Amino acid sequence: MALIPASLRTRLVVGVFSFIAMWGFALSITRYSIPEEMEEGSFVANLATDLGLDVRSLEERKAKLDVIHSKNYLDINKDTGELVIREKIDRESICMTKTTSCFLKMDVILSSPVRIFNIELEIMDINDNAPVFRRKTMHLDISEATLPGERFSLTNAVDADVGANSIKTYYLSESKYFSIDIQTGSDGSKYVDLVLSGNLDREEHAVHDLILTAVDGGVPPRSGTASIIINVLDINDNAPIFSQPVYAVNVSENSAAGTVVMTLNATDLDEGTNAQLVYSHTLYTSEKTQELFSLDPNSGEIKVKGVIDYEESQSFEMHIQAQDRGTNPLSGHCKVTVFVTDLNDNYPEVTIKSLKSSLTEDVSVGTLIAVVSVSDRDSGANGEVELSLNRQETLPFLLNKSSEGYFEMLVSKPLDREVISKYDIILRVTDKGVPPLSENETITLEILDINDNAPTFSQSFYTIHVMENNPPGALLTSLSAFDPDLNENQYLVYFIMEKEIVNTSMSMLFSINPENGDLYALKTFDYERERDFLFHIEARDSGVPPLSTNCTVHIIILDQNDNTPVIVSPWRAQGSVVEEVIPRSTDKGHLVAKVIAIDADSEQNARVTYQLLQISDSTLFSLDQYNGEIRTTRMFSYRDPRQQRLVIVAKDNGQPSLSATVTIKISTVEHAMAFSETTELPLDYDMFTDLNLYLVIGLGAVSFLLLITILVIIVLKCQKPKPKAIKIPPANRNSVISRNSVISQRSSTIADSTLISSDAYWYSLFLAETRKGKVVVRQPIIPKGAGYFVSSIPRSIGPSETTDSRASTLEQGPRRELP
Repeated sequence: MALIPASLRTRLVVGVFSFIAMWGFALSITRYSIPEEMEEGSFVANLATDLGLDVRSLEERKAKLDVIHSKNYLDINKDTGELVIREKIDRESICMTKTTSCFLKMDVILSSPVRIFNIELEIMDINDNAPVFRRKTMHLDISEATLPGERFSLTNAVDADVGANSIKTYYLSESKYFSIDIQTGSDGSKYVDLVLSGNLDREEHAVHDLILTAVDGGVPPRSGTASIIINVLDINDNAPIFSQPVYAVNVSENSAAGTVVMTLNATDLDEGTNAQLVYSHTLYTSEKTQELFSLDPNSGEIKVKGVIDYEESQSFEMHIQAQDRGTNPLSGHCKVTVFVTDLNDNYPEVTIKSLKSSLTEDVSVGTLIAVVSVSDRDSGANGEVELSLNRQETLPFLLNKSSEGYFEMLVSKPLDREVISKYDIILRVTDKGVPPLSENETITLEILDINDNAPTFSQSFYTIHVMENNPPGALLTSLSAFDPDLNENQYLVYFIMEKEIVNTSMSMLFSINPENGDLYALKTFDYERERDFLFHIEARDSGVPPLSTNCTVHIIILDQNDNTPVIVSPWRAQGSVVEEVIPRSTDKGHLVAKVIAIDADSEQNARVTYQLLQISDSTLFSLDQYNGEIRTTRMFSYRDPRQQRLVIVAKDNGQPSLSATVTIKISTVEHAMAFSETTELPLDYDMFTDLNLYLVIGLGAVSFLLLITILVIIVLKCQKPKPKAIKIPPANRNSVISRNSVISQRSSTIADSTLISSDAYWYSLFLAETRKGKVVVRQPIIPKGAGYFVSSIPRSIGPSETTDSRASTLEQGPRRELP
């Protein structure tokens, strides 16, 4: 509403309050002017008089003052009709814009009837505000190279007052380098610029502190100040300066590296990077001098870097410059002269004029290895030198002085590369100064290999145990030989030296890796057929000429429990039952039968034990677990059955054990039968040299017994004698009972088929019956059959011991007939 023109606002009021028209009132604006900051209660105007109102009507018509869009700073005194100050008026808080005129608009409203009077109160400005700078301190960075006349803008001051009370001018504190330039803007504002009026020199005056004052036009005038701090920026306008142009210093020769010679000191009046100095050699300083002395670029410290030798040079000159790090660097120069103080510092020298870096180990004694020269730059006793070899070890070399200052190094003893392959020969040269100085020179001499060493195995005889039934291609062992030579002289090749065993080459049984000596089996071995092998393996190097060695390999085949025991006595057809007949009057301990089993394995795998697997009456018979003898444990009673059945198992001692069984059916008879006396003929087991000869003799004996049996049967059937008890003398009764015989009550046909069996059976029987050292053929006279018996031979005599045995015979014993 304050922005709406008075005439328009009046029209709006008339339109809104049209009902007031009946009361009738005049639209007019009354204006007053007062200065700001008047005290409370101050008189402004007499409204009653100016508006033509009765003072009493103000109370009656409830006159009130309505200030538009502002705080109510005024009030109406209804008793006097005067407009008075209710609260101090601050023109700057009412009219914030920088305008010359500032009005406070209000309405005087009367009721009964309603009437509104528009009043405008102009607030006149007084000089109650001093100029204020937005920044109390202003910082300026000005290069000392800035030209006079350069202008720099400054922050203006502000004054809340207007008109003549606003800022009128600026003043700058006294300075011969700076001044100000005041300018007036289009709105009457005053602006100020700082103007450089003289040349700046940072080295003379680095910081300028100025005071800028702003003054308004009020009466009395008010002012405000700000501080201006001007930092003069450095430019590289000063060159470094040494304290003196020429320096002289002394240093001893052979001074240790790092020894400080002197420290240079140059100054620069600039600051920052313009005052940071870098020391360096100029082109006038020789490279040799720069190699001997180091110059710290930051501190200017000169140190010994190399070996200073008085004999080479007695003085050195260094031309050094100090340069700042400015954009356009400036530099200063000086000269340093270093005088060297002489010392006895020259070490003797040894020089290798000619050298053989390698020799073969078979060179002859006296071979020239090197020619050495020695010298010393000193004079007198300090220049006299002696040359010697390293005395810490005995070397096969010697030094021979050939001429003044020259020595020859020769081979003095035979060389052996396998003992020492490389020599580090230290030549020591020593002068005769006090104290003596010495120098060492090391010569490395490599001894070249020749093929002078044959390969060697770690042992000359290898015994290798191999379990039978091994898979073909199995790794047996790794045989490695060592050759101390080098390269091709050391590269070994392994192979089996050919040897035939039973028309079989060793290379068909075994194979060896020629590179690493791994020995493999090419076939599966059977302990029962092959017990061991003996052959040689050769290791040969690749030298020229090649050298070789061999070792003996003994392969021992170990037995595996892979053969089941075979029962050879009592013999029976496959799956049949063995029948035995004994008298019921047999005494306790009578030998009923003897089970014999053989096992093709060896040792524990061939050790057979016997057990009763099944038995009709366990109280009647006993079995010896070691020799297989079945004996009666008591006499038969009338309650015992006539037939007894025994199942015997023969089990070896292998892991796991294998076994075989035999079933024996024992029948008892009431009457004893007569047995013929047997003729026992001890046979020397060495007589059996040929298995075939033994079989021929056996077959002939069987045929003869078969013929006799047939004749006996015919005679018995013709005579039909009365059966009588067999009279056996008491002295022979126990002998008959205790003999290891098995009574086979078989028909002649069975006997023939039994006796005429395969060679393998007879050979097995021959091995089995080796317990007591005798082979006995017995022929009992039995009315309805015939049979034969074979006793045992001691185990100490085996088939392998029959190489030169004599021909053996089997004799038939005398025959007895039953009465």
